[in-house]
Amino acid sequence: MTISLIQLWMPILVGAVFAWIASGLIHMLIKYHNSDYQRLENEDDVMNAVGKDAPSPGLYHFPYCADMSEMADEAMQQKMNRGPVGFLSIFPNGLPNMGKYLSQQFAFFLIGNALIAYCATLVLSAGAEFMTVFRFFSAVGFLAYGWANVPYSIWFGYKWSMTAKYLLDALIYSLVVAATFAWLWPDIS
Repeated sequence: MTISLIQLWMPILVGAVFAWIASGLIHMLIKYHNSDYQRLENEDDVMNAVGKDAPSPGLYHFPYCADMSEMADEAMQQKMNRGPVGFLSIFPNGLPNMGKYLSQQFAFFLIGNALIAYCATLVLSAGAEFMTVFRFFSAVGFLAYGWANVPYSIWFGYKWSMTAKYLLDALIYSLVVAATFAWLWPDIS
């Protein structure tokens, strides 16, 4: 018997709540992401230099080149070789708006679960066995919640240990979501 996305609203919602709680525990209790970022020894100097022209929030690359063809230019090559080379994320001034960030994280899990559930409606039917549902949601959930982090180590300089931690997060989220869907999966009746 086929299953519709509407029939999965409860595990979509409950799975999002459980994954959101798991995320909170990871970041507020276990805190293994605290070592992801390092402090610049000349932080005040860098903040003063960057803040001087008050750049608007966004992602910046330096030295900046709009097109890879600019890499052939001798001046650009000298800048790249002299360094530093990097990315800079600028946020709005002030304390972080945690309510906004936490609600966006919940929306991430809610929409992610809905997308994974949609995939499940294509291959699983009502009454599917617990382990069948669990395996599907854990595999697809891991892809949905983690695999896209790998290019950040390839292209943006994230340490591979940082990416490994984000993949561990994805594994935890996917297992929590998989258990929730397997538990609440509709039966045949």
